[in-house]
Amino acid sequence: MIKTVSDTAGLGRVVRDARRALGLTQPDLALSAGVGVRFLVDIEKGKPTAQIGKVMQVLAALGVDIGLSLPDHIKVTDG
Repeated sequence: MIKTVSDTAGLGRVVRDARRALGLTQPDLALSAGVGVRFLVDIEKGKPTAQIGKVMQVLAALGVDIGLSLPDHIKVTDG
């Protein structure tokens, strides 16, 4: 399933919904992702200043991939 997210609140909802769908508690996911429970709570609340590296750890622990949609005139190399 592809989900479009345009703000931190939307990302927080995705994290919360994915966590719940997997039957994980916040402490379970925090432990699995290597982050603190407070950090996870903040992400789920849509905190706009969350560290991107840690957010990526949480998404990876959930099995969530991120895709970016770029305008056609922007070319980005892989790697």
